[in-house]
Amino acid sequence: MSAAAKSVWLHGGVITLLFALQFVLPAYHHGNLARIMVLAVYAMGYNMLFGYTGLLSLGHALFFAAGMYGLGLTIAFLDFAPSPALLSGIISALIVSAVVGFLALRTTGVAFMIVTLMFAQAGFLTILLFGEYTRGDEGFVIQQPERVLAGIDLTTPGNRYFAALILFSVCLIITARVVQTPFGKVLIAIRENEDRARMLGYDVLRHKLIAVIISGTMSGAAGAAYALLFGYVGASFAAVQYSIFPLLWVLLGGAGTTIGPLVGTIFMFYLIDLSSGLTSAYMLIAGVTLVLLTLFARQGLVGELRKRALPWLP
Repeated sequence: MSAAAKSVWLHGGVITLLFALQFVLPAYHHGNLARIMVLAVYAMGYNMLFGYTGLLSLGHALFFAAGMYGLGLTIAFLDFAPSPALLSGIISALIVSAVVGFLALRTTGVAFMIVTLMFAQAGFLTILLFGEYTRGDEGFVIQQPERVLAGIDLTTPGNRYFAALILFSVCLIITARVVQTPFGKVLIAIRENEDRARMLGYDVLRHKLIAVIISGTMSGAAGAAYALLFGYVGASFAAVQYSIFPLLWVLLGGAGTTIGPLVGTIFMFYLIDLSSGLTSAYMLIAGVTLVLLTLFARQGLVGELRKRALPWLP
């Protein structure tokens, strides 16, 4: 069987497994997995930029928040139905990522990282500044009648899980497809040796900008979906830690792998969940575990599996 066929079976198997789990998981883990799938989409968006293009961003919370507030504010103040509000959130993230990409890509390396962080901080402070509308750190709740999409009540656990699964599946397929196209191959070439890619005649800046837009839009879709499925919009999702989280999830799962973001998100989510049940110093346990993984599994869980046993893993 070819590597491409194995990749198709792998992605299909992951989606099928997630679909089957909704019928056997207890309520607590059922709700957790729905949340994890949405956050994994956020991590997949980050992986497109960091894992495949080699651009380290510390400002992805801006895109997540753009999607979240693009949906939440249009519902709260413009009386949008969920469908156009969801589209508004995605378009908001697309526009923000295009502007940020156009400006931030004038820099490289550490400067790019700092500029993206500053953009995210500016977005966070803007949310606080307009607290009359955004409700700042307190945030606001999206009520149950405003979370009915195409006649489907997304406040029920089953519908919420299925909606999260659809979003995850679409984004996983898009990611798997993009990285197999010539465009995706160029992104990997830029990651490995940007100067050589430029010497071969590729428009490096254009490819990077498109990567930022794809990454930001996918992250914004996760933010909009999170607000719609879980009914809350708040400034905490635009804070610095929400720019760090996807980086950790991708590093843990395996940068530059299609299923690494999901694996990393599950691992980090349950590491904190389980350790917090043992001690109030749960972040110490999480920190030590992350350091050990960084030292002994430098390519992440899926990356190490690909390196040591399954070289065909996408």
